[in-house]
Amino acid sequence: MGLFDKIFGKKEKQTLDQGLEKTRENFFSRITKAVAGKSTVDDELLDNLEEALVSADVGIETTVKIIEKIEKRVARDKYINTSELSTILKEEIESILVDAKEQSYRDFSTPSGTKPYIILVVGVNGVGKTTTIGKLAHNFQSAGKSVLLGAADTFRAAAVDQLTIWSERAGVPIVKKEMGADPASVAFDTVNSAVARGSDVVLIDTAGRLHNKAHLMEELSKIRRVIQKVIPDAPHEVLLVLDGSTGQNALEQARHFTAATDVTSLAITKLDGTAKGGVVLAIASQFAIPVKFVGVGEKMEDLLVFNKHEFVDSIFKLS
Repeated sequence: MGLFDKIFGKKEKQTLDQGLEKTRENFFSRITKAVAGKSTVDDELLDNLEEALVSADVGIETTVKIIEKIEKRVARDKYINTSELSTILKEEIESILVDAKEQSYRDFSTPSGTKPYIILVVGVNGVGKTTTIGKLAHNFQSAGKSVLLGAADTFRAAAVDQLTIWSERAGVPIVKKEMGADPASVAFDTVNSAVARGSDVVLIDTAGRLHNKAHLMEELSKIRRVIQKVIPDAPHEVLLVLDGSTGQNALEQARHFTAATDVTSLAITKLDGTAKGGVVLAIASQFAIPVKFVGVGEKMEDLLVFNKHEFVDSIFKLS
């Protein structure tokens, strides 16, 4: 068994295939309709394909990139028939997905020499942010890491309660204060506690609903400043959680948060309940930020490390 097999085993692939079933059915029905009755890849087919990709929530900008790449292939190879189109489409879609610059999340490990590894988790309410943190905690712990949670979303009482439930479910400790407490002070206490405990990973929840972008930037900047008093190079990750089932709305959320803070990675949730999984391509392509996790179910194990090859393969899987 090679490294790739260890990172993404049969169980994970089966979970991904099942989670992307609705997206696959939607995507393939549109692609099949686009190529129906065609024997060669011509301008009309490319127009149909472009419409199919946009309709599958891949987005206009990303669709244009894919079509342009296919046009170059057709011009270079002179003759391409429709039987080759799936292979070409898979290759070009995979090529636009961003690779992570480091491997720290590939198997829920963390970079050597970085302890505690601080992950600041951002995203609007309702995208599955708290659930994602709980699942991350479980998976990091299952990988042998000691985990500490920080409940810095103090603007909403339910947020602290929900994270507490997830901490109990995952069996990891949590640092929290009363509703209305200063989020930065919670983050500061969390990081201090992590250092004292010798924790490997720290997951800090942040407010998903603030008055405006300026307020959001101010709050996140303050959190950064206070935790850097303890660990100068923290946070090591700013993970943006987006709800894949909202389609193009997820793109708007990504624009909002990338403008407000330095997002370094993405988690796309709820892909099992939607046919709009094509939005993953749009988000990864437009923002040039690596997707590191995808949520494809309710179970703890249904938060998967993103592997672009396996993701594209699952979309195109025939059975």
